[in-house]
Amino acid sequence: MAIDTEKNVYTVFFAVIMVIIVGSVLAFLASGLSGKIKENERFEKQQNILYAMGVNENEGDGSVNFIPTDRVEAEFANYITEQLVLNGDQITTDEEAYLIDLKKEMTALKNGATPRLPVFIGEKDGKKYYILPMYGKGLWDAIWGFISLNEDMVVQGVYFDHKAETPGLGANIKQRYFMDDFIGESILDGNRYAGVAVAKGNNDPINQIKDDNEVDALAGATITGNGVSAMIRESVNLYRNYLETIRQQ
Repeated sequence: MAIDTEKNVYTVFFAVIMVIIVGSVLAFLASGLSGKIKENERFEKQQNILYAMGVNENEGDGSVNFIPTDRVEAEFANYITEQLVLNGDQITTDEEAYLIDLKKEMTALKNGATPRLPVFIGEKDGKKYYILPMYGKGLWDAIWGFISLNEDMVVQGVYFDHKAETPGLGANIKQRYFMDDFIGESILDGNRYAGVAVAKGNNDPINQIKDDNEVDALAGATITGNGVSAMIRESVNLYRNYLETIRQQ
C-alpha cells in the first residue's frame, strides 16, 4: 500500500526520524571531537595570555596575529615562568592555572564563596610581566580578556574578546588599534586602583596622555566601553592585595 505523503502524520513522523538521525550524528561527532575541542581551547588561552604580554606575530599597525597553535605550547612554557592561584590568603603554584574558568569563579564569588584567581608571571627581554585574567559584561553578553602589568602597575598589553557584541561597534574591543591604546596607561590613580576607563570625549583621541587612567572610547559602543571599564576596574581591585605585594618588592 502506498504511503500518503500529504498527510500531517507523515510529516511529523519524517521530522521525528530526521531529528533522531541528525541528533545522533551530532552527538557522535561531538564525542569524537571533544579532545580536539579542548586542545584548541587550551591553545587559545595560551595565545591570549602571551598576546597580553606582547608575545605575538604582529607586524606594523595591522591586524592581531597570535603565536601559531603548532608553536604556542612551547612559547607559553618559555615565556610564562610561573602560574599562581590566589585563594583567599593562600597563594599556590599550579602549572595548569590557565585552565581555571574565571566565569565559574566569578559566579562562586557572587554566591559568597572564595574564588580561585589565577595569575601568570612572564619574562621577556629581561622584564617581568604580571598577567591577570578578566571577566565582565558588555552590551549583549559576556566580555573577557587579560591585562599585563609591570611592577609599577603600568599596562604592558591587553587582550579583549567578547561573545556577542555588535559587529563594527562593540565588537571592535578586540581590534588591535583599540587594545594598543592601553599600553603605557597606569592602573593607579595615586595609590588608588582605578583601572583604565574607556572614556567618551576624553580630549586625547590619539592617546598620548598616559597618566589619566583613560583611553578614547569606540564610536557607537558606549555600553560595551563601559563594560570594559568596569571589567578592568573590578578585576584589578579583586587582585589588589596581591598587586600590593608586587609594589612592595
